[in-house]
Amino acid sequence: MRERLGIAGSGTIACGLARLASEHGDVVLWARSEESADRVRAELNGTAQVVTDLSGLAGTSAVVEAVVEDTAVKCELLTELHAAMPEDAILATTTSSLSVARLAEASGRPDRFAALHVFNPVEKMKLVELCFPPQAGEDTRRRMTELCEELGKTPVEVPDVPGFVVNRLLFPYLFHAVQLLEQTGLEPEAVDTCMTLGAGHPMGPLKLLDFVGLDVATAIGQSIDAEVPARLRELVESGRLGRKSGGGFYDYT
Repeated sequence: MRERLGIAGSGTIACGLARLASEHGDVVLWARSEESADRVRAELNGTAQVVTDLSGLAGTSAVVEAVVEDTAVKCELLTELHAAMPEDAILATTTSSLSVARLAEASGRPDRFAALHVFNPVEKMKLVELCFPPQAGEDTRRRMTELCEELGKTPVEVPDVPGFVVNRLLFPYLFHAVQLLEQTGLEPEAVDTCMTLGAGHPMGPLKLLDFVGLDVATAIGQSIDAEVPARLRELVESGRLGRKSGGGFYDYT
């Protein structure tokens, strides 16, 4: 791997990306707290260096921000990363629904900025939706494309529109499956079985929503101006967020 990669974040996507990238080169991961750092060190089992000070990323040539999907949080971190990183380093984001142009502006280096939307589980999913702000130079575009390929991914350059391509097409379908439950009284298992066996999907729409996280799905739906079904909102309000909370459309306890 030509880049010495830094990752800013300690969640599922950040850790998955760290595990994958560590198979190809040196990786440094920044976690916001010592508690998060200890959890990540145990999860990564020494495959990546874990730091809690942003200065620990200063020796990397490209940093991918992978924190919560919130414009204010991402913009604040990208501004801090700009101050901590060498001038020629590239900053990137894993956003799936926010304005790349807005995040690039916050980064302070829109000519050296990109969105790398990787999919969960990171080690298995081959696609990376690659998006650049208008100011991105040819060197940035080349380096980020090469990074994706070196990680064994297939990059597809997509426009800077909410949801890019996959989420913009996928989530209206997922929400329609929830609306079908509301209208017919079908059980989640019935809908999912129809779509796995009848349409050849690897996972039914309701299990997929649980896997993504119902709160995350709701936020994505809002960002792409899709109608979020009432039942989905009710589950989120009750604390049933999917697999990560132990229950959503299905129970996982």
